[in-house]
Amino acid sequence: MRKLLCLGLLACCLLFTPPAMSAEPERSRPSVPEELTDAWERFQRALHEWGGRVWERMGSRGSREDRPVITQVLNNREALGLSADQVRKLEQLRDGFQRQSIRNDADLRIVELDIAALLENDPVDLVKLEAKMREGEKLRTDFRLARIRAIEQARGLLNAEQKKKLQELDLQLLVPRAPRFGQNPSSREREQPSR
Repeated sequence: MRKLLCLGLLACCLLFTPPAMSAEPERSRPSVPEELTDAWERFQRALHEWGGRVWERMGSRGSREDRPVITQVLNNREALGLSADQVRKLEQLRDGFQRQSIRNDADLRIVELDIAALLENDPVDLVKLEAKMREGEKLRTDFRLARIRAIEQARGLLNAEQKKKLQELDLQLLVPRAPRFGQNPSSREREQPSR
């Protein structure tokens, strides 16, 4: 394995180093075409944005706020002992929030298109740009608040015993699962006894 790694490293060095001696002196030319540089910068921005979205989903902020609480409650209706009326009200809450989510996503995409169009102008109209950016942030904030409101309304439909069972289910979801066949367990999973 080490030999392959060393050979790969050596091959990369040989490919990317300029020849030490050449027959004619190198003329002044751009090292990378401008189109390729622009494409590379767009790729880096897209990768950075994608990484930010992944971090938002997996990072520290998302613990309580980003979980699909209403769906989790509905999926565990038997374990929680939900009544038919509770299930109906929870489904209405979930469906209403999903509709609002679709509308919000569409509005946010339109705002992002408007921002992109404003950025193409030379010079950029900063007053209009700022207004559009604030509009986008307001949409994001309103959506987060609507989600939290829906979750709190859903929790308000549960009695004390159901809330306690839901907390127990939350704790079970946070426990790491055993590795699938053919995968090595992480060090943390190896330390925990299996249930």
